[in-house]
Amino acid sequence: MLWETVSLAFTTIIRNKLRTFLTVLGVVIGVAAVIAMVTIGQGSSAQVSASVAALGTNVLTVRPGTRGFGPPTGGAQAPRFSLKDAEALATLPVVGYAAPVVSSGQTVVFGNANAATQVYGTTGEYMQIQNWPLRSGRSFEPHEESAGAAVCVLGQTVATTLFGNSDPIGQSIRVKNVACQVLGVLSARGSGSFGQDQDDLVLMPAKAVQRRLEGNSNVDSIAVALRKSVSAEDGIAAVQVLLRERRRIGLTQPDNFSVSDSKELSNMLGGINSVLTGLLSSVAAVSLLVGGIGIMNIMLVSVTERTREIGIRLAVGASSGQVLLQFLVEAVVLSLLGGAIGIAVGLAIAYGGSVFMAIPFAPSGAVVALAFGFSALVGVVFGYFPARRAARLDPIEALRHQ
Repeated sequence: MLWETVSLAFTTIIRNKLRTFLTVLGVVIGVAAVIAMVTIGQGSSAQVSASVAALGTNVLTVRPGTRGFGPPTGGAQAPRFSLKDAEALATLPVVGYAAPVVSSGQTVVFGNANAATQVYGTTGEYMQIQNWPLRSGRSFEPHEESAGAAVCVLGQTVATTLFGNSDPIGQSIRVKNVACQVLGVLSARGSGSFGQDQDDLVLMPAKAVQRRLEGNSNVDSIAVALRKSVSAEDGIAAVQVLLRERRRIGLTQPDNFSVSDSKELSNMLGGINSVLTGLLSSVAAVSLLVGGIGIMNIMLVSVTERTREIGIRLAVGASSGQVLLQFLVEAVVLSLLGGAIGIAVGLAIAYGGSVFMAIPFAPSGAVVALAFGFSALVGVVFGYFPARRAARLDPIEALRHQ
């Protein structure tokens, strides 16, 4: 009996191809949008986790001002750090490495090629803190760092832009008006948490950037790697005590610097990503509601068109329950058809989006099953009223209907 009802539903649906297509379109859009948004969101979360993991564990970032990420509040008024601050942090028992970071946007030139990039003045420990090995060449020597020598290590993007497939080691590039010898090339990292190219950078000794590019002795931030046995909380507390003492901050005065760890960054970015994904998915889910209303409208039209057919079925012995089931099955089949197509379209969009944004393609079987089940629920909920209306038709009045 049920199979006959399903077969009849398919026959009715196939008979009205254009109407069927327009009916299921709303469900297709809703399901596809939800799956695409959630899948891309999960891929973005995976990318954030991988990017933070690449920074290394127990890594702290110290900045002037009172915010851990983004432009620091009060950063313009807060005293900048110095190289001696980084050296002092490196002497703490809880600290494994500490590296100053001086940032300077510059254009680098080699021959006829040039690239606008970010130059970071730091020390060799920076690569160890960031867990960033060299692809070729070497890092800075201590005497090069102390003398502020004009030497540099290139990110993969800059090396490719300036030298193509040629070996840059030993070559001299121009940074601003400074001739800089290339010592090494960093291994490729790819896109970061916000889609930025992590390989688009040049590393130079901090003193070289301060003296030759920036013309001051400021340090923008300090990267700190804690020892493995030290917790982030203990490391942050030790760093805060030392910096408050060095910056002569009174007992009742707040910090004029911020210390944040990589786990905090991961939680913050993950929370932002989850909120945005949920918001976009909620907006996309509205399309499912619109699709359900479309199914209800079409089924009401179908009941009106098939009033005489319903009267004949009731007159020859069909029960009202059988008529209700027939129309309810038609609505569910329409919803499931839209759900199946929507899943395929949504996964295709998500895959294209992951390739375009260079993030992992992370489909979730649970989300796919939930979307498919929800599309069936839409069919049941919005198909019930038209089916109930058909089942309650008076056979005599239905047979009179023209």
